[in-house]
Amino acid sequence: MKNLVYAVVLLLFIGWLLGYFVFHYGAAIHVLLITALVIIVLNTFTPRKSL
Repeated sequence: MKNLVYAVVLLLFIGWLLGYFVFHYGAAIHVLLITALVIIVLNTFTPRKSL
């Protein structure tokens, strides 16, 4: 499951790069970068429940 989260973050980051540098979507494209960073922070600092 952890690999899936990082795959989503990677896709969001690549989408941000394309939107910012290639397609020039403007300031709204930064939402993808912020979303990716929030996912990383939550995944890093959320305590894990043992099974």
